[in-house]
Amino acid sequence: MSPLPQATPPGPTPAGPTAPPAGARPTPAEVAPADRGATRIADRVVAKIAAQAAREVLAGSSGAPPHATVTVHHDIARVRVGVELDYPGDLAAQCAAVRSRVVRRVEEYANMSVPEVDVDIEQLHSVHTRTGAGRDRRLR
Repeated sequence: MSPLPQATPPGPTPAGPTAPPAGARPTPAEVAPADRGATRIADRVVAKIAAQAAREVLAGSSGAPPHATVTVHHDIARVRVGVELDYPGDLAAQCAAVRSRVVRRVEEYANMSVPEVDVDIEQLHSVHTRTGAGRDRRLR
């Protein structure tokens, strides 16, 4: 008959570095930062961030929601946003607000620099031809 294993006495364990068990994976603190890997954010995710940022600026607009296309190279995103705006209005100010918000959101959420944002005005909606229901009135 073999002797019973001895239980460890209660109390604090001795401090000091201990070696990981054989075959154990190293913890993140033991791996050099350059060897940990990288996070890649897909172009379509950055495009969704940009479109949502433009939508925030144009919240009261009656046109279709903005859409965006993005080209990402390393940590640099080039963005093109298509919008529909109400007319008359300050189109330049609206486009500048879209540019500013898109740059801020992409830098904040995706940690990418955005050197250029092209805003394409795809359609203008006249506020004079709107009916009470919020739809375009057809001219005959």
